[in-house]
Amino acid sequence: MNYNRSEFQASYGLSSQLPESDRPEFVFSGRSNVGKSSLINRLCNRKNLARVSSTPGKTATINFYRVDGAYFVDLPGYGYAKVSNADRERWDQLINSYFENPRQVTVLMQLLDCRHDPSADDVQMLEYLHYHRIPFAVVLTKADKLKKSELAGRIDAFEQICAPYGCRKVFLTSADKGTGMEELRGYLDSCLMPEG
Repeated sequence: MNYNRSEFQASYGLSSQLPESDRPEFVFSGRSNVGKSSLINRLCNRKNLARVSSTPGKTATINFYRVDGAYFVDLPGYGYAKVSNADRERWDQLINSYFENPRQVTVLMQLLDCRHDPSADDVQMLEYLHYHRIPFAVVLTKADKLKKSELAGRIDAFEQICAPYGCRKVFLTSADKGTGMEELRGYLDSCLMPEG
């Protein structure tokens, strides 16, 4: 994929608005403030492709970005305490309807903060992915916030935690420093290759 050929497509806040799936979709999921927008921007070599908000829980829509011949689909962040129950229910319905419709989900990238073990909400998402048989890999974010000596141990720990849920691979990344981006792009590209 040519990651430099990227543009914001549209935001959808209601399940009825979601477009038909006409190309491969790479889905990005994670709790509020885990760094989904920053990761998408870094992957596409763009500063403001995905709007980065300092307010957690701000993305209450599913955002579609056209990246070459595919879509990057940014799901709303979950697990932010100050979100009302009505908002949480709308979130659930939006996510469920996204996955219940026939979509060309190539792989879902589940973002987790490498500094902390998965939260209860993260585990719930891993269970959801496993239950619905959604293919996914884990992207550990904020690697620049840890000492080099701690990183290998965190990768091992997350590989063990995520393996029972069917995780295909664990990547260590830093959107700030660009760590892991080439590896991640290579993986996304390989997911588009016909299996043979």
